[in-house]
This record gives sequence, C-alpha cells and structure tokens, in this order.
Amino acid sequence: MSILKRIIFIVLVSFLFVQCSKENKYLIEKGKVGYLTKETTVLELSSIFKKDSIVSKLQLNELNNEDKLFSLDDDEYEIFSLEGDKLLEIAPTNQNDSLSKIKSIQIFDRNYKTEKGISLQSTFKDINEHYLVNNIETTLTSATLFIDELNATISIDKKELGISIFSREEVTIDQIPDIAKIKYFTIWFN
Repeated sequence: MSILKRIIFIVLVSFLFVQCSKENKYLIEKGKVGYLTKETTVLELSSIFKKDSIVSKLQLNELNNEDKLFSLDDDEYEIFSLEGDKLLEIAPTNQNDSLSKIKSIQIFDRNYKTEKGISLQSTFKDINEHYLVNNIETTLTSATLFIDELNATISIDKKELGISIFSREEVTIDQIPDIAKIKYFTIWFN
C-alpha cells in the first residue's frame, strides 16, 4: 500500500510542476514576461521560443532592400505560435546586438496575464480595481496609462473614450469608461 501512495504522490507532484510551469509561461510581473526577464538577451530568444517562430523586423527590411549600407530601422523581434498567432513583440535595448538585453515587450496574446488577472481581455475597470494608474498621457489616437507597479503602459483607443480620434484633448481618469478595452499592453524592462 505504501508503494501505491508513493506513486500517487509522485504523479501529483509532477502534475503540479507541469501546471505551474504552464502558468509561469504566461505570467506578467514587473521585470518579467513569461520566461523573459531583465537579464534575457536577444541571443537567448531562439532557445526560449524554440517551439515558436521568431521574425526579426530588421531582417525583413534587409531582404526587401539589399542596397542599404546602413539601416536605421528598429531591430524588433516578433514571436508567433506554430498556429501563426502573434504572441509578443520584443524590442532590444541596443540595435543589432545579439547580447543586448530587452527594452520592452508588447503583448499580443490573451493568455499572458498579471498575477491579478489583467490581460488584453481586461477592461479599464479591471485595471483600476487592481492597480494604481500613476499617470495618463494623451496621444492623437489613444490614452496611455502608466502602471508603475508593473513598469507597464496600457493604451486605450480614443474610440473607447468617445473622444474625437485625432484630437489632442487631454484625458483624465474620470473620463475613461469602466468598459473601455485595452488596445496595447507593453511591459518595460528599463
């Protein structure tokens, strides 16, 4: 009977380990997105996302225009699932440097969530209930919320706010409806 208990214990521990590993793959924290941290280099992306597809925007630009001697284009990396869904867009701190650390990660996959459950599916009400909005900046097309606790910016389209799209009208926290949806979710590693 004790052997059966040991086997059950081992199976349960293994199951919990696999489950926690899956959850960490999509966890967003300050200085961390899934398996990516402040210390991750561009060179390590291929091993972290070995089951996914990585596309370098710089490489695509070089393929389209071979006579460019120098490129000022952004060196960004898009991560796609095997099904073709865009997961992340990663910007390095230094351009054209495989040992560069990561500057920012824009989230495109709804599976990525904070410990408090904030994801691309969240509304402004969800954000406001769980995190302090430290600042709001207005652009021509959106309002950008700064969340210092996550070192994140969350953009909400002006269409969601009922404001003319190309206005410079300042947005206050009181003007944002609870049902406003997230347009962009970016984690900064600086």
